Amino acid sequence: MFKQYISDLRKEFENYNGKKLSQDILAGLTVTAVALPLALAFGVSSGADAAAGLITAILAGFIIGSLSGASYQISGPTGAMTAVLIKIVYDYGMQGVFIATLIAGVILCVAGILKLGKLVSLIPAPVITGFTSGIAIIIAMGQIDNFFGVTSEGSTNIAKLISYGELGFSPNWYAVLFGMVVIMIMIVWPKKWNSKIPSSLVGITVSLCLSLVLKKDVAVVGDIPKTLLPSIRLSLGNISIDQIKNLISPAIVIAALGMIESLLCGASAGRMKGEKLNADRELVAQGIGNIVLPFFGGVPATAAIARTSVAIKSGAQTRLTGIFHAVGLLASMFLLGEIMSQIPLAALAGVLMVTAWRMNEWESIRFMFKKRLKTAIAQFLITMIATVIFDLTTAILIGVVFSILFFVIRISDIEINLSDIDLKRLSKNGINVQHSHEKTKVIYLTGPIFFTTTEKIKQVLNELEHMDYVIFSMRGVPLIDTTGTQFFGEICESLHKQGTKVLFSGIQPKVMALMERSGVVEQLGEQYFFWSVEQSLIAIDEKHLAVS
Repeated sequence: MFKQYISDLRKEFENYNGKKLSQDILAGLTVTAVALPLALAFGVSSGADAAAGLITAILAGFIIGSLSGASYQISGPTGAMTAVLIKIVYDYGMQGVFIATLIAGVILCVAGILKLGKLVSLIPAPVITGFTSGIAIIIAMGQIDNFFGVTSEGSTNIAKLISYGELGFSPNWYAVLFGMVVIMIMIVWPKKWNSKIPSSLVGITVSLCLSLVLKKDVAVVGDIPKTLLPSIRLSLGNISIDQIKNLISPAIVIAALGMIESLLCGASAGRMKGEKLNADRELVAQGIGNIVLPFFGGVPATAAIARTSVAIKSGAQTRLTGIFHAVGLLASMFLLGEIMSQIPLAALAGVLMVTAWRMNEWESIRFMFKKRLKTAIAQFLITMIATVIFDLTTAILIGVVFSILFFVIRISDIEINLSDIDLKRLSKNGINVQHSHEKTKVIYLTGPIFFTTTEKIKQVLNELEHMDYVIFSMRGVPLIDTTGTQFFGEICESLHKQGTKVLFSGIQPKVMALMERSGVVEQLGEQYFFWSVEQSLIAIDEKHLAVS
């Protein structure tokens, strides 16, 4: 993996020149403008503080950006991850977040080394869409406190909603004003301007100025230390075995989410850039980054599609774009720390509410509902609801399990058509048979034959009157399992006792191989297997297969 990384670096920086360097710097600064308000917002919404979000974005830019599995990935704190962290902070405090992040980093490294990156591609698209929409709901609901300037209790959004009824809901209308200013600016800001001056940055700036002029009592970001070593960070001496045991489950959630977000971002951005992501190296890079971050007071980081797409559209040439974006954020920490500390939390809540709305995959959602794709809609809704109610890993598992069930139900629907012998049609096709075949029936099977479909075939045979010959046409059967082969063995034996000969035609090579291994061919005899129904009829007509 290391040799491949060095080889890819050489290829990436081949023919690198001053022009490409200037493009990387410009793209990096553009991403800085986008990442700055998001880093502050995600830091606060995760249950930590703005400084934690900023430190995470800076270090992720340096570490993960340098080691990434592609030249274009920009990593940092994300909205999806904040949905996980809120509960961990509530249950275990920031030390719990740090330890869980460290463990998650180790899990990601192991996943990359074991080449498990391809597992994400096995998750159905509607499940990912539902998962994303569920996270969007969690993010938006999590901003109610800051947006309205109210206080709630509880570690889950449901508990917080209940607490509003118990504690009362009295909005601070100035907080609402500052939040609405940001939302309105982000909505009306022209898209063509957004690539140069992000709407979120403009909205926060206007809201900050308004807050400074009005001087009203609203919650603000607070002190942002001008250091990468804040007082609240992980120390190895503070880790105990009991803490590790308690935080294994949250760590798995963080790792799973990090894997999904990073690899989906890489796949999507890779299509934009025309460059393939090395999924396994990306996981190792994400793992190393998340192992380091807790020791500097950072929260979990993943690749972020919003920042990555901005980098690509801004002309990013190499992974230096991510590093320059980190340099820009570091400069902002030292030069703008005092100003950023006065930003109203309601303004950051406004950014996150718009971000939550936009992170929904609206095109995919509209498509599945417009085309009335019932299975996809069910997968989407089940996963979305599960994401809001349960933790994110459970939601993904529920979505995948239901997808498997839907698949099993779909493949269980085998098509069975019974047909008599049409002598006139055979004659027109140049096939002349002497036998009347009044006691011959062709059963056309279409679909896989598994344990779920054999009962349906058996029911058809039970309703069939006595025949001299039954021909199973299996050209439309792509797969069969051992239950299916055992079923045919039993059927052949049962019909033979009734004086009925069973023939097979058009069996696919893979199906035939399994029937041979299971002993059905040997039991019946190779002379009862044909390429086509017509060949079967000719063999019967020539009395090679007389009824015993």
